[in-house]
Amino acid sequence: MSIHPQVIKKEGKKEFVVLPYEEFLLIKENLEDYEDLKDLREAKAAEGDAPTTPLSDLRADLLAE
Repeated sequence: MSIHPQVIKKEGKKEFVVLPYEEFLLIKENLEDYEDLKDLREAKAAEGDAPTTPLSDLRADLLAE
């Protein structure tokens, strides 16, 4: 990913960054994906050694009904 920021200074110090809108959207999407991944990992860790059911068993059960 390549971004093209424009830095705006205030009293000689870097104060703000302006990005093209498409780049902002890409960064926002990546951050949301990261948050989703972090939440998934936390949920999996919280489950620990909880029993699971293979997807093939669930399919078989649904098709049998």
